[in-house]
Amino acid sequence: MLGISALDLARIQFGFTVSFHIIFPATTIGLASYLAVLEGLWLWRKDRVYRDLYHFWVKIFAVTFAMGVVSGLVMAYQFGTNWSYFSNFAGGVTGPLLAYEVLTAFFLEAGFLGVALFGWNKVGPELHFFATLMVALGTLVSATWILASNSWMQTPAGFEVEGGRVVPVDWLAVIFNPSFPYRLIHMTLAAFLATALFVGASGAWHLLRGNNTARVRTMLSMAMWMAVIVAPIQIEAGDQHGLNTLKYQPEKIAAIEGHWRNQPGEAVPLILFGWPDMATETTKYALEVPHLGSVILTHTWDGQFRGLADFPAADRPDSTVVFWTFRVMVGLAFLMLALGLWSLWLRFKGDLYDSPWFLRFAVLMGPSGLVAILAGWLTTEIGRQPWVVYGVMRTSDAVSNHSALALTLSLGVFVVMYFIVFGTGVFYILKLVAVGPQDHGPEQPRPAIDLSGDAPLNARPSRPLSAAPDATL
Repeated sequence: MLGISALDLARIQFGFTVSFHIIFPATTIGLASYLAVLEGLWLWRKDRVYRDLYHFWVKIFAVTFAMGVVSGLVMAYQFGTNWSYFSNFAGGVTGPLLAYEVLTAFFLEAGFLGVALFGWNKVGPELHFFATLMVALGTLVSATWILASNSWMQTPAGFEVEGGRVVPVDWLAVIFNPSFPYRLIHMTLAAFLATALFVGASGAWHLLRGNNTARVRTMLSMAMWMAVIVAPIQIEAGDQHGLNTLKYQPEKIAAIEGHWRNQPGEAVPLILFGWPDMATETTKYALEVPHLGSVILTHTWDGQFRGLADFPAADRPDSTVVFWTFRVMVGLAFLMLALGLWSLWLRFKGDLYDSPWFLRFAVLMGPSGLVAILAGWLTTEIGRQPWVVYGVMRTSDAVSNHSALALTLSLGVFVVMYFIVFGTGVFYILKLVAVGPQDHGPEQPRPAIDLSGDAPLNARPSRPLSAAPDATL
């Protein structure tokens, strides 16, 4: 349709659904850990502010978690429908890794989520805190398995190809493949930063509207501490990830940097901006900083790395795309660092909650963490092309035999349904944020449980079947 091949449509469809999906798990990873910190501070300090913030953000977490689960199911089906040859070829590795995610992380989250959401006044505080911790741990375990699978596709290891299929021969090598540790750290920090910026923007928005309560101030303060601490760590983690990528996927780095031919013995400049042209094999309108490319990518003054023209044309990623998605991600990272440093300066001046320009900047930066995650994901996935399993299986060999018409129609359905379903969910989350955290008053005691069998019908059991008469047990 319109000159777009079935392969391109399958890639667009998967990219569209993943782009919607990835923002929800990233938010739940950060929010789950934030909720654990809030409840821990409440139990430690008995300050009602932390309890009220927990009750506020747990609602948003519940909606986000639900949308993440629903959007993830669609992706799982696409592996079988649109990428059946990939599933047949690499299912011996990716199938078990995704199954481990369900058997560990998802069951852990599902088992304790109900207690975390509805058990505040129904179980003891220690048990409820344990449930919150388990949900937070479940989100991190889920990210671990998913990134192990995706990292294996980037830097495959621990396998052999037998009978046209991947056979794992060393599961530790499969899981702890060369890029996995870097990608796990980078993605987890990105989730924490994205959540902190969202929380901080919520607090700043309420302060600009005159809602200057202890709960709102605490929300902003905690978010800015996270930004100022994690942003520089994330930049360093990204640098180490880049060095790892240069070692194992050099053509991806060449495409990201927009370099085509690097002269032997000469330092490589950093191209700040430009327009890589895949047809002419040049980067037009390049604005360069001498030596900086060598410094960043080799940590030496005149270090060398290969240009994109050194690789066969059939193996080159699309430099025009990844050149800019990478710069969006890095540019936002430095803006996050600037926001954190500005907040630190205002904090020491005593003006953190009273600077309109800072608060406006914090509001504008609210979605920046999620935008940076999307830009980074596009850089990683498009930069791996034309391989679906790097160096092992090409994307063109992985796609199912569907017609362009069928993929166009299904893509149209996905676009309409996603914007309706998830657009409604995001709108509801923003409405919750607009209400803001409320004062829930003094802590309510847990209801007493009548074990005589004469409890009223609306009494709530403290454990499964405990409300049933003894004679029935």
